[in-house]
Amino acid sequence: MNASQSPVSFDDVRRAAQVIAGQIVRTPCTRSRVLSKITGAEVWIKFENFQFTASFKERGALNKLASLSEAERAAGVAAMSAGNHAQGVAYHATRLGIKSVIVMPGNTPFTKVRNTRELGGEVILHGETLADAQAFLETELIGKRGMTLVHPYDDPYVIAGQGTVALEMLEQAPELDTLIVPVGGGGLISGMAIAAHGVDPAIRIVGVESAAYPSAYAALQGDLSLVKGGQTIAEGIAVKNIGHLTLAIIREHVAELMRVDEQAIERAIGLLASIEKVIAEGAGAVGLAALLTDPARFAGRHVGLVVSGGNVDTRLLASVLLRQLVNESRLISLSIVIEDRPGFLARVAGRIGESGGNIIQVHHERLHRGHAKDATLEVMVEAQDEAHARQIFDDLAGAGFSVRKGAGGMEFE
Repeated sequence: MNASQSPVSFDDVRRAAQVIAGQIVRTPCTRSRVLSKITGAEVWIKFENFQFTASFKERGALNKLASLSEAERAAGVAAMSAGNHAQGVAYHATRLGIKSVIVMPGNTPFTKVRNTRELGGEVILHGETLADAQAFLETELIGKRGMTLVHPYDDPYVIAGQGTVALEMLEQAPELDTLIVPVGGGGLISGMAIAAHGVDPAIRIVGVESAAYPSAYAALQGDLSLVKGGQTIAEGIAVKNIGHLTLAIIREHVAELMRVDEQAIERAIGLLASIEKVIAEGAGAVGLAALLTDPARFAGRHVGLVVSGGNVDTRLLASVLLRQLVNESRLISLSIVIEDRPGFLARVAGRIGESGGNIIQVHHERLHRGHAKDATLEVMVEAQDEAHARQIFDDLAGAGFSVRKGAGGMEFE
């Protein structure tokens, strides 16, 4: 496809920037000294999780809504979504006095349903998948009620709106030569690629997909069986089919596509929380996950990452952060065999304390297969780092306790 045939032009993105100016947050884009040191690249982060609905999706939704005729505004808009797009459409439609109906799968978490309703959208729960929701939407809301579809990614106005992220980034950090962008349906990377190449055709655009949902990669390879599906922490980009418009733009503008696994995404969420002090959902952390997975690929480059959203369930976030502590050996699980008589638990606790460890929890197990006069302590201990964790283990062994290797992060011998 030639640039002249593209469904979205650089001028479209610039017009979108004018349309949405003052109605969305011009989010910060700042250099991360720590991540730059860790990765060997000059890393800049665009914090789209600072939008009112905590996602970049507001940009495309607003640009689409602003394009509607008076008749279309009067008839209202419809969208299918299980998350960020729903909230972006509901918020701006309500603000502009436009009725919005969001069709969500029946298994959508209640928190997302409630948030969408609180932002003014009417929510209809239908079917088990987004495909089911879309079929209902097309028949009942568009076909019968004449509402206008606000597609989550495969719409020129939506793509142009998302492209304003790159326009801002390159104004805030003009030295950027590489953009690493999450890919689900492809709206964000398509818009950003067009915008970036309108500013500088030499900028390298790298897309990142969940390893379980590489929809763009599969489409480019002509093998949709590569999309295995299943559970992913990056549900915001868990899209089985890339958009038609977005695929054409990706084919023309994107230099490469990377796929990241769940462990890398979890680590990225943890680092963004501990280093940048921000909450990122899984989809919002995949850019950093890609950079951490293959830092040599980006060494010495000026890299822009997009934290595309921060809508993560708090229970899931807590689980991810705790799992990262285990993986980094900052939480270690020890099994210690002691004599089952008074004073031995205190000795273990004292030894751990003298080593600088902090006991988080302890379980005293007597019904084990060892000697009847022994007991096993299952102890969760907080350590400073892996070296400190090993010191705690060695100090216990040196004090004569029988200690078995811990779970996660580090293997003790």
